[in-house]
Amino acid sequence: MQAVDIVRVEPDSKSYNIYVGRGLLARAGEYVAPYIKNGRAAIITDTNVAPIYAEALTESLRAAGITASLHVLPAGESTKSFEHLQSLLSDLLDEGLERNDTLIALGGGVIGDLTGFAASVYKRGCGFIQIPTTLLAQVDSSVGGKTGINAPQGKNLIGAFYQPACVLIDTDVLSTLPERQVKAGYAEVLKYGLLGDAAFFDWLDNNGQAVLDLTPEAVRHAITKSCEAKAKVVSEDEFERGRRALLNLGHTFAHSLEAEAGYGGALLHGEAVAAGMALAFDYSAARGICSDDDAARVTAHIHRLGLTHFSALPPDIQASPERHMAHMAQDKKNSGGNLTLILARKIGEAFIEPKADTGAVKAFWAAQINKAS
Repeated sequence: MQAVDIVRVEPDSKSYNIYVGRGLLARAGEYVAPYIKNGRAAIITDTNVAPIYAEALTESLRAAGITASLHVLPAGESTKSFEHLQSLLSDLLDEGLERNDTLIALGGGVIGDLTGFAASVYKRGCGFIQIPTTLLAQVDSSVGGKTGINAPQGKNLIGAFYQPACVLIDTDVLSTLPERQVKAGYAEVLKYGLLGDAAFFDWLDNNGQAVLDLTPEAVRHAITKSCEAKAKVVSEDEFERGRRALLNLGHTFAHSLEAEAGYGGALLHGEAVAAGMALAFDYSAARGICSDDDAARVTAHIHRLGLTHFSALPPDIQASPERHMAHMAQDKKNSGGNLTLILARKIGEAFIEPKADTGAVKAFWAAQINKAS
């Protein structure tokens, strides 16, 4: 039997386990049965994942005495919408799902976010389990209880903090991911080294390609280490009133890039995060906060592993300083009309800047756009 790592998440509202190992999907019933009160669940997945993994999950649940319906949503970021949320909730009500029943998210970040938000509001809160199938979801969005949907004004602006009962991470499912999705997920792995663990970044600098190649032990180590890092931060600051904001390193820049790209798949979230983290380090260096050498090392790592960088983006996504500043003004971390950024003093030491100089940020965008053109 393959070894399974267990990471404990202990926020104030609910403690739970993250299980990380190979072949866990086929054993899902065994792991999730203790968390399903009535022996009844609804699997929420998408058109990409359902043909590959829905049957295996359903059979595993059935073997554990759990009856599960299946709800298949369109794949893609555009599914995180009021329209699809309403449709899903309506289907669950028609099905007669009770508040003691459980929603199981089987998919990437879109499915996990939407399902979690649906669980948080369905009959004022029903059971919720995460079975993430992308690297990005396994190391980031499935852990910590952030759920939600997008609005026309920006990404993830409508949502709730709602912790899952458990998270089941089968590293074998990554074998069916396109290379682009693996690289997008790796960006979130890299984030944990850059924001608070220089030694982990050093390990990634030496082993990052092995992670991208899905070498089993490298993948398991990277995922477990990432989950441990996020679990620690979430346990200390569940509702992002302080230190948890560090997990958004690069994301304010990234969300602006995503807004310019639209949510149709032209730019994946992890691709935007990779570019955004490089921008955060470059901006920190430009302001004299961190060394040019550290910023250059981050950029070199991103380039060497073939991750997305700002200079490689199409001109329409690079956009204009004014458009980027308008997107940044919508960021959830902002307070009192001030722009909040997550910046870095060095690799492994990020910090929260609650009153970023908007003039300097706008000038930085202009310089980056000019340099890329």
